[in-house]
Amino acid sequence: MAVWPLPRITFRELSSLEENRPVALLTTEAAWTVLSAQLSLPVLIQAEPERYDWQLFEYLAENLPSRVQVVYAVGDGAPIEAAKLVAARNDVPLVIVPTALSSLRMFQPFAVGEVQNELGHTRLTLEETGPASEIVVDWGVLLAAPEDLRGAGIADILSAITGLLDWRYAAQKGKNPREQRFTAWAASVATALAKQALKSAGAIGQGNREALHTLLNLLALAAQLNNQLGHTRAQQGGEHYLAHILAELTHFGVPHAAAVGQCLLFVAALHGQDITPMRDALQQAGVPLDRVRPTDFALILEHLQAYLAEYEFPYSVLNDLDAEDERTQAALEAAGLQLQPQTWARPGDSQPVETVAAVTEEAAYAEPSDLDAETQTHSATDEPSAAKTQPPSTEPPVNA
Repeated sequence: MAVWPLPRITFRELSSLEENRPVALLTTEAAWTVLSAQLSLPVLIQAEPERYDWQLFEYLAENLPSRVQVVYAVGDGAPIEAAKLVAARNDVPLVIVPTALSSLRMFQPFAVGEVQNELGHTRLTLEETGPASEIVVDWGVLLAAPEDLRGAGIADILSAITGLLDWRYAAQKGKNPREQRFTAWAASVATALAKQALKSAGAIGQGNREALHTLLNLLALAAQLNNQLGHTRAQQGGEHYLAHILAELTHFGVPHAAAVGQCLLFVAALHGQDITPMRDALQQAGVPLDRVRPTDFALILEHLQAYLAEYEFPYSVLNDLDAEDERTQAALEAAGLQLQPQTWARPGDSQPVETVAAVTEEAAYAEPSDLDAETQTHSATDEPSAAKTQPPSTEPPVNA
C-alpha cells in the first residue's frame, strides 16, 4: 500500500504567481472570466469541461500536446477531476487554483467521472492519480465565492459522524475486512475534526477568513487521514454512498455538499442520532439542505440493495435498511426527503411513495449518556461489543 502525501499548499495573490512553463488549462467559463485578469499563465491549450464525462477526460489526456509541461485546474468541479487524470497519464505536474472550499476533492489522490456501461447506464468510476503537486490559495478569491459554495466542504468533515457510526456498525456485525478493522485512534482523530467543524460552522458561513483557514486545515487533515489508513471508513459512510448514487442518477446535478448534507442527516437519523447539531452546522455554514428531490431519493431506496451490491460499498446501516419501516420513514422526514401525501406515487402503489424500497473527542470511546450534552453522537473502541448498539457519532469524504 502506498501512502500518498498531501499537495503542497501555497498562499499568495494570483497576480503574484509567475509561471514560465507551457500550460494546459482546465477551467470553467465562469471561473476564467473572473480570474483571467489576475492569473497570467502561458496557456498553450485550454479546455472547459462542464460534465464529469470520463470519455472526454480520457480524450483530453490522450491528446495533450507534447510541449505542455504543467497542467493547471482553475475553479471547482469537473475541471479538477479532468486535470488530475490528464496530468497523471502524461506524468506532468498539476497545480490547482480553487475558487471555493467546497469539498475534499482537490486533496484526493484520485479522479472521478461518469462512464456508460454496456447497457447504456451511467456509472461513476475513479482512477488513482496521485495528489496534485500544488494548491494555490488566494484568500481574496475564496472569500468572494458564493455563500453556498465558499465553505461547503464542511459537509465532507461532518460526515465523519455517520462514517464512524457505520464503521462501528459494520464492526459489530463482523463485516469489516481485516484491512479496514475499526481503529480507535483513527476514530478519535476524525471525531476531533468533526468537533472543530461544528464549532466553526457559524464563522465559516459568515466568510470569516480565520474560520475558512481552519476549514482548509480540516480538509487537509481529513484527506491525509484517509491516505494513512488506505481507506475512507473514518471519513465516509452511508451518506457518501447515497450521494454517490445520487450523482450517478442526476449526472452530478446536485452539488456535492448539498447531496452529502441531506444524506448525512438521513443516515444519522437511521442510527437514532439527534440531527439538530448537524443540521444547524450545515445551515450555518451555508450548505443548502433542499437540493435533493424526494422523488429521486425514493427511487434510490427502491433499488438500494442492488446499488450497494453493484458498487461493493463497505457494509453500513444501509445494508439492513427496510424502506417501509417506521425508522426509515422518520429518518426521511427528519432529512426533508419524505414525499408529501397525494403527490407522486409509483405505479401500482395504493399510497404515495413516502418512502420506497456532536462529536467530541470522547465520541470514539464514550457511552451515549456522556455525549448527550454536546452532539448526541456516539463512538467506539477497536472492538465494539455487540451489546453496544450506539456507534460513534458526529465526517464525510468523495466524484467517482
